[in-house]
Amino acid sequence: MTYELLATAAFGLEAVVVRELQALGYEARVTQPGKVAFAGDAAAIARANLWLRSAERVVIVVASFEATDFGQLFDGVNAAPWGEFIPASGAFPVRGRSHKSQLSSVPACQKIVKKAIVERLLADHRTGELPEDGPPFAVEVAMLNDRATITLDTTGAGLHKRGYRPVVGPAPLRETLAAGILQLSHWRAGRPWLDPFCGTGTFAIEAAMLGRRMAPGLKRVFGAEQWSTLPAEAWRLAREEAGDLVEPPLEERLVATDAEPRALKLARRAAWEAGVDADIHFQERAFADTLSRRDHGCLFANPPYGERLGERRELQELYRSVPLVLRRLKTWSHHVLTAWPDFEQTVGQPASRRRKLYNGRIACTLYTYLGPKPGSTNAAPAIQALPSESEPKETPPPRQTAPAQAFGGLRPESQRQFEEFANRLRKNARHLRRWPTRRGVTCFRLYDRDIPEAPLAVDRYEDEAGQLWLHAAEYDRPHDRTPAEHADWLDGLMRAAARELEVPRERVFLKRRARQRGAQQYQKLGEASVTTVVVEAGRRLRVNFSDYLDTGLFLDHRTARGMVADAAAGKRVLNLFAYTGAFSVHAATAGAAHVTTVDLSPTYLDWAADNLQLNGCEPGELVQADSRDFVADLPREPRFDLAVVDPPTFSNSKRTEDDWDVQPHAAPLLLDLAPRMAPGGEVFFSTNSRRFKLDEEALTAAYEVREISRQTVPEDFRNKRIHRCWRLRVR
Repeated sequence: MTYELLATAAFGLEAVVVRELQALGYEARVTQPGKVAFAGDAAAIARANLWLRSAERVVIVVASFEATDFGQLFDGVNAAPWGEFIPASGAFPVRGRSHKSQLSSVPACQKIVKKAIVERLLADHRTGELPEDGPPFAVEVAMLNDRATITLDTTGAGLHKRGYRPVVGPAPLRETLAAGILQLSHWRAGRPWLDPFCGTGTFAIEAAMLGRRMAPGLKRVFGAEQWSTLPAEAWRLAREEAGDLVEPPLEERLVATDAEPRALKLARRAAWEAGVDADIHFQERAFADTLSRRDHGCLFANPPYGERLGERRELQELYRSVPLVLRRLKTWSHHVLTAWPDFEQTVGQPASRRRKLYNGRIACTLYTYLGPKPGSTNAAPAIQALPSESEPKETPPPRQTAPAQAFGGLRPESQRQFEEFANRLRKNARHLRRWPTRRGVTCFRLYDRDIPEAPLAVDRYEDEAGQLWLHAAEYDRPHDRTPAEHADWLDGLMRAAARELEVPRERVFLKRRARQRGAQQYQKLGEASVTTVVVEAGRRLRVNFSDYLDTGLFLDHRTARGMVADAAAGKRVLNLFAYTGAFSVHAATAGAAHVTTVDLSPTYLDWAADNLQLNGCEPGELVQADSRDFVADLPREPRFDLAVVDPPTFSNSKRTEDDWDVQPHAAPLLLDLAPRMAPGGEVFFSTNSRRFKLDEEALTAAYEVREISRQTVPEDFRNKRIHRCWRLRVR
């Protein structure tokens, strides 16, 4: 007997299901979104259920007719040969749907259909009762545009229920969707494969089953297997065929990683249940550490997108890191499924292609970034960055053929820029070779936006062992590179600097300065924690090149620290907003009678204590407090002879979560400090805020005010306004 059959599918996967059915030998066509029609006998029902990876169900179309009233619905259902499908003992629950139809009441439609089937079954089986205590025959009435389609479900539990997952993890990826995405890609068994957000392993398990030609339904039972009206022989032969076609374990193991060990435990258990545990290497690894030495692989990722897991701010940073991480896989193609809004805007690069899909009821998009074909030597023009927020987001992506790489890559002009940057570093190093040596200066600024195309500041550090280090900070400037291209470009600049100055690449560190809410903040690039000790004017100071926004030693204050040291002998010294205590070290080693170091951060105070200890100094008084509160709480009597006030342009002060604006607070703080200073005492006040203007008129009653910025900015700084500094003498 030949049946009219439908394979239902999630929106966007219909074409994949058509190809799957054609591979089984059945002609198939998409009749409407989510519906693929084909015809076949009992063997077709069994084989389709066993083999379809991307479909949701296989149903028999029992009847299809126009129905604008309940009478037509009853007659159409009652005319179908229900006795050929459902035995007298069969249970036949009825579900319903209605869309754009006059028969809009689904419960009413269900009752009519049930009644019509009952009457027909009583007549077909010549019985007076239907106990419904046998196997289930799930019936569905679907009303669409006044046309009724009555179907029998042969599948039972949805086809995504493969039978290998005893426990479902959080935010699951539907198995049928994973299989569909795999079949939409260019991946084939034997090609490197990676999932950096594997979770409970759905992508990897489905890929292994696909690669080994394992029928996804081999480990489960289907609803129609219990039907006496379908021959059991059809199911037995279909299962034998599927078992015979299973191929040996994959030669190229799939790699699936995740940062969550509990998810990996579930993934390993599911892979074992599926019989593909030998085909997958599960590993605990953060996405930021994703790396592979293999060429021309395929990456599949279903990162969290805020519907069920994670906080939005954390996910924003995760998605921004995507191109910076995936640029390491230079010859790979990448397939990312996510519901994250404006994904392409967030990663800063349009996809090669995109497809709307659904993970359960969550609307998602599959973004594909194609890498080069194996053996391809053609490189397409560089991928352009996405338009700004003010430009239309519907701008189509540029056509890409045989791209050099999906993420990253260098523009043709990059090599010239690297050479010019290296040449300028060489000239600056030669120019600065003499005077720092004569003065005992081992840490200084080597380069500061000397070439407009390379907007960086590069500081040279020499530690007490004579090893050279480079610390670079990028200024935030407009450019048309994608984030991944820009990261590759910065890497090229750092390699050029390391090579030209003969500094090992592992001792070159880069951070990026970006504007956020009006303040200048640094973004750390790199994860390793690296510290060393440098020497300034005979004083030992610890610097950290990797863990904080700056190294812990502001080189532009080198001259000012010398001035404080010259004035500190025998004095009682106060260091406010002390940071890592460099001013305190200079004062203490110059013979200060007592040093009080104040900062709100316990981390910085510990650092300051370490710096003092490195120089054999007593720690003096280390105070964890907001500097303004500390001064306000002091008795109004002379306690200090010399003070250093160097507030940050942004602060973690408990008084505000916003950037601390120096302008309105500086004069009140200095006036509050004046009565705590001895007559004739001095205050060094400094700020890096470019918009700052000291209210000297408000201070003249308490201080003699003199700006000394020109004297305190070292000559190795091209930017003579890197900071401003005043020397205030208490009247």
